[in-house]
Amino acid sequence: MTPRSALRRYLLVSFLTWLPIGLTMAVTVLLMTERGLSLAEVGLATTVFSMVTLGLELPTGGLADVIGRRTVLAISAAFTVVSLALMAVSTTFWMFLATWVLKGIGRALSSGPATAWYVDTLHDLEGPGADLKPGLARGGAMESLALCLGALVGGFVPLAVPPGVMTPLAVPPLLGATAGLVLLMTVLFALPEPSHARQPAGASSARWSLGRVLRDVPVTVAGGVRLVAGAAVLRRLMLAAAASGVALAAVELLTPGRLAALAGTAELGSTGYAIVAALGFAGSAVGSAIAPRVAGLAGGSVRGAVAGAVLTALAIAALAATAGLDGPLGFAATGLAYVVMFSGLAMAGLLCLEMTHNAVTAAQRTTVTSTSSLSLQAGAGLSNVMFGTLAGHAGLSATWSLAAAVVLASALLFVRMPPLTEPHRLTKGGAPVKDAHVAAPSPVNRRSVPLEGDQPRTEGGAGHCQP
Repeated sequence: MTPRSALRRYLLVSFLTWLPIGLTMAVTVLLMTERGLSLAEVGLATTVFSMVTLGLELPTGGLADVIGRRTVLAISAAFTVVSLALMAVSTTFWMFLATWVLKGIGRALSSGPATAWYVDTLHDLEGPGADLKPGLARGGAMESLALCLGALVGGFVPLAVPPGVMTPLAVPPLLGATAGLVLLMTVLFALPEPSHARQPAGASSARWSLGRVLRDVPVTVAGGVRLVAGAAVLRRLMLAAAASGVALAAVELLTPGRLAALAGTAELGSTGYAIVAALGFAGSAVGSAIAPRVAGLAGGSVRGAVAGAVLTALAIAALAATAGLDGPLGFAATGLAYVVMFSGLAMAGLLCLEMTHNAVTAAQRTTVTSTSSLSLQAGAGLSNVMFGTLAGHAGLSATWSLAAAVVLASALLFVRMPPLTEPHRLTKGGAPVKDAHVAAPSPVNRRSVPLEGDQPRTEGGAGHCQP
């Protein structure tokens, strides 16, 4: 396999992982209410999804670090297929609840392994000094493109279903299940497992016994948590992820109701939200694509992440400032703010992801990225509770203003960022230590030297060596 081939496979998997989510985004709530669920039951089911995802984030990340990225990705795809197929035929609260539990398991399993697979594979091919930023940027852009296209197709395909054939709102989940099946086949036949610090080179995941997995996963999870707690760079990156969760919760919770009020009906509001969300995901794709250039122009990944956070805060502040607009102007202002906000989130998120991967070794890579996802969801979960109450009492403008202030304050996390030195690893006792030279199976491109601050240099001193 070549670096170009690895990148193509990573981009395909990134697209297929998020396509089912995009396809079902606009219709899920409407399908549940159409089949007799109350809004309270819908809220309970989605809360269970969040609890399942939060509870399994770290264990599934540890599982990927123990049995391999490819195996966990395949299991995740299987859960996606089953959950969305069940959603299409569910008619009771308990069936929908089972759907959300299965979706939560699949979401937790999918958090991190694809990116970890690409980083490990690139390290195998080019050595530990491989430039991660371009590939990660394209991967982020593909995820956003999948969400954008999925939201548009899922929002409009029910209108094309002939009357009496089937429930129109059930078509997007079936399309999502089909996309999940394609993902499963792709993972099984196109993603060879890279070498991996926790697994001997050339070993197959099938050689891991159940007992060994049950012993090693808790050890890996506990070690990853200690690693994050003991490394100043990782602690700050986790807090930045929580701030991103605040931003996402602020818009995803309050925008649908705002657009429904502008459109006049829930159905038109749902279509409007699909369009606005698609614009946001298009902005996210652009933000991911330009993140490497922004980092170069800003003087490094740290300053690029600051620019992304500030841009995100300004966009949410614009939502607050235009909360009183009605009609087409209200829709236009919301769509523009979504494009800018998701561009900023994508830039900051990708650069933070790059810094996270460069601060750990392969042995804890998925566990630590799962910790980042857990931080984001924790920030979103707390914000959902707080913002819902605040919006009811103080209004949209005040709520979005608070969210903008939180995101703007998160930019301070990158001020005097501790030096990003060699990747951290764990001793057998679980204590984080520095690993000055992370072994890679391939001797290619071993010109990298210890990083200093945000601007590492190659031995040749040419330009910016992107971490």
